[in-house]
This record gives sequence, C-alpha cells and structure tokens, in this order.
Amino acid sequence: MLTTSFGLEDQVILHLLSESGSDIELVTLDTGRLFPETYALWAESERRYGCRVRAFSPRQDDLEALVERQGINCFYQSRAARIACCHVRKVEPLDRALAGAKAWIAGLRAEQSAYRRDMALVTAEADRGLIKLNPLFDWTREQVLSFVAANDIPVNPLHAKGFASIGCAPCTRAIAPGEPERAGRWWWESEGKTECGLHTGPSSSLNGSS
Repeated sequence: MLTTSFGLEDQVILHLLSESGSDIELVTLDTGRLFPETYALWAESERRYGCRVRAFSPRQDDLEALVERQGINCFYQSRAARIACCHVRKVEPLDRALAGAKAWIAGLRAEQSAYRRDMALVTAEADRGLIKLNPLFDWTREQVLSFVAANDIPVNPLHAKGFASIGCAPCTRAIAPGEPERAGRWWWESEGKTECGLHTGPSSSLNGSS
C-alpha cells in the first residue's frame, strides 16, 4: 500500500509504480483542510496514471467533538491542541487505512529533517504489524526534482511558490531560502520535531541503519 499526500516524493513513487505495472493500493488522507491545488493534483494524477486513490477521512463524530472542544483553529494555541487535531484528521484515519496491510510504502527522505535521518530505507513497525518501505530514503531533493522534470511528472504548483512540504492549508507556509524543508510545517511551534504522528521512529531497521 502506498500512502500519498501528493508531495514530490509521492508523485515520483506513483510514477514508478505506474511504469512498472504494479497493482498496489493507493491511499490518501483527506483531512478536509487540504489546499485546492492538492485536490486538483489528486484528480490530475488519477487521470495521468489511470488509477484511483482511495480517501480516508476523519470520523465525523470525532471531528465534531474536536471542533466543539478546541474551536476551528485552536491548534495555533498549543502543541497539545495541534497534536489532538493531527490525531483526529490524520493519525486515526491512517490507522484505519493500514489495518490488515502487510507493507506500507511512504515518501520519507533522510534529508527532510534530523528526525527523519534516524529512520531507514526499510523498517519493521511492530505496533502496526507491517514492513515500511521508504524507497527514496537516500535521495536528495535535487535528485527528486531532476527526476520529476525528466519524466514530466505532475506536481503541486505550490512547490514553485516556495512550499517545500505541503500538508493542511492552515498548517503550511512557504519557506525562505536556506530554511529546512519542513520549516513551513507548524512553524509557530518552537520544537524542532515538526511531525504529526504518522511517522514514528522505527521499531527496528532492516538495512542496518539506526
């Protein structure tokens, strides 16, 4: 199973899977707060590759309870509130998507952040009972961009406007030259670990990395 947020890496992996004729389930998390450009790329990718990307959305009861408790944008007020929002909109839907899966393909790269450098190409996720593969783990951003250009892969137009990592619209901004790739995610938090809880540290590495 490939989980995609339609980022650069996800688009490269989708292209490679399509070129190889692999029959792998494609899944995305529709948080309800994605950029319009992301929804447009979703549709364009399905047309280009002749596929369907299955959407997993937040449970309505959980979402209504979250907004009633915190307000629509209260995730700006504390890390705890932001983590609660990510859990309802992303983590719980991902858990449902991966239920029963034996393998999970994701677009993580070591270069994206110090936290992700501690992951690996292949890991065993004991909590989920599956193997996780990050096929572009050792690629640089320049290599990804070169592959995209060489193969005319459709990408989010926000990348051309300085958005390096694209998630929910309220939680994503463009980055300045020299900033880390994930500096535009949850930028109001002082902690350096800019993650939402989807990608935890590996239970064990299967390729010798720590």
